[in-house]
Amino acid sequence: LKRGGEMLIGESACYEPEAVRRKIRFKSRFLTDRSAREDVKSFAAGVLGELYAGGDLIRGQECCFYVGCPAGWDKMAREDYREIFERIGYPPLRIISESRAALVAACQSRHLQIGHDILSKPVLVVDIGSSTTDFAYISGGREVELKTAGEVTLGGGVMDEILLEECVKASTQEERIRQIFEESSAWQSYCEFAARRLKETYYAEEDYWKENECIQSVTIRYDESPIRLLLSMDEWMADKLVNGPSRRLSGRSFSQVFKQSLAQVRESITGEQPELIFLTGGVSRLAQIRDWCHEAFPQAVIICSAEPEFSVAKGLADCGRIDEQLRLFREDLGRLIESTTVETIVEENIDLLYKSTVEAAADPIIEEVALPIIDRWRDGEIDRLADIDPIMEEEIEAFLQSREGRIILSGVVSKWLRKIAGQLEEKTMPICAKHNVPYSALNLSTYLSLADMDIHVDAKDLFAVEEITWLIDAVVSVVVGLLCGGSGVALISSGIQGILIGAVVSILVLALGRDYMQEVLLKMHVPRPMRKLMPRSAIRSRADRITREVKEDLIRKLETEKNEQITQQLVSEISEQIESCLIKMAEVVEIPLG
Repeated sequence: LKRGGEMLIGESACYEPEAVRRKIRFKSRFLTDRSAREDVKSFAAGVLGELYAGGDLIRGQECCFYVGCPAGWDKMAREDYREIFERIGYPPLRIISESRAALVAACQSRHLQIGHDILSKPVLVVDIGSSTTDFAYISGGREVELKTAGEVTLGGGVMDEILLEECVKASTQEERIRQIFEESSAWQSYCEFAARRLKETYYAEEDYWKENECIQSVTIRYDESPIRLLLSMDEWMADKLVNGPSRRLSGRSFSQVFKQSLAQVRESITGEQPELIFLTGGVSRLAQIRDWCHEAFPQAVIICSAEPEFSVAKGLADCGRIDEQLRLFREDLGRLIESTTVETIVEENIDLLYKSTVEAAADPIIEEVALPIIDRWRDGEIDRLADIDPIMEEEIEAFLQSREGRIILSGVVSKWLRKIAGQLEEKTMPICAKHNVPYSALNLSTYLSLADMDIHVDAKDLFAVEEITWLIDAVVSVVVGLLCGGSGVALISSGIQGILIGAVVSILVLALGRDYMQEVLLKMHVPRPMRKLMPRSAIRSRADRITREVKEDLIRKLETEKNEQITQQLVSEISEQIESCLIKMAEVVEIPLG
């Protein structure tokens, strides 16, 4: 703030010799010092005023602001921060984690091809700002809150203070300079900012400055006698900045606090340890930063952008551009989902699902459920053949809901979905191409291969009561057929007793008719000795021979006589799940915005 009330924003405020009040790094005090909110408010108002004055922003113009905040701020702090800008009169704005913004900048960079890694591998973003160091753990593209070290009051400003302190101690006018700093925080901030710029210059080309002099002379014009303060960086000073004690850090060094923070982050990560560490912020140019990160996470690849001090700003700008692209992308995807496209594709292929399910499930049902129940009837555990129906209906449903049954159905549904995915991709590819989104983003096959399938079809939706009953009847008819003669006469005609029983059965069939006889047999109490004369091997052999017939008849019944209400419900449920998957896959595209 200059004499007369004029407010300056940005770097010009740092170098203004007539400033009577100067504030820097005030965001670091936002959570602990209520007065910092007024500083944020003044800064935000000054930025907005300059935008209007320069014509970069027109009142009433539709726009959106993207404002960064430390990754460690919780939702409440971010909302408080957003409300400050809102009350000043800002257009709609989004508060974005600065670590996330830096990550977006990396994704958009042509020099760093890390987009796939961010989606497929655990990533740790280390954003070393002037006031704070933020750690953001990204797992599967999602930012995970860290229990500790979400925000550490450790930044490049600590080094700036040490550099300025050492240079003041080395000055021949130390006492006078300290007096000026005590009387004028504006001049102290001015010199501290100059120290920051010198430090950044040194770290940008550290090898060069080892052979050359890195100095800057600062003229302090506090009164009638200007004072010159010499700022200097060399290898000794660089070591002092990193390993020297700091009052702000309670006597600890920058390296100690940073290493402790990395250890806390490692302990806080409950999932996989990061395979990629992305460094951002001006201080990340420091070679030791990489070494410390490698010590804490030896398995991780460590990368840094070409201009780390601008990563957050670039990332915030990228967020705005990407958000608009994704808004249009979501609109087109929404129109596809709201249409009947998915339902039509599913309905056109539903008969294939029925057929595939029967082909895969019929044999296991007969082997694991039907024949063991027939064995129980044969052994006398079940009284009448008619009693088999409710027992088999219950156990078939239990089998289909069992782990083995679910594996069978899951395999069928997964294979069937890949056919659906191919047809659906013809509809989603144009949307992806239009908005420069990778085709795989909405490819259902890719989704199924990358994650556990979460599209489920309930067994009772595929085999409704009518179909299960028909399958039971088909199996029971095997036994009835054996009892009624024909190819079954030989089965019960072994031995004298079997011949007599077979003769009686044949006479009854001739006298009463096969259909009536079958009905009678279903309800009669067949003597246990007669049941025992039917070998298990014969029943299984007969069942094996009619399995194909059972499958064909069941498929035909499903296709021609299936319950339309159940089919429509099945189509609707599957379509809704596929549409939910499309929405989830679209969210992956939006991950950089967090």
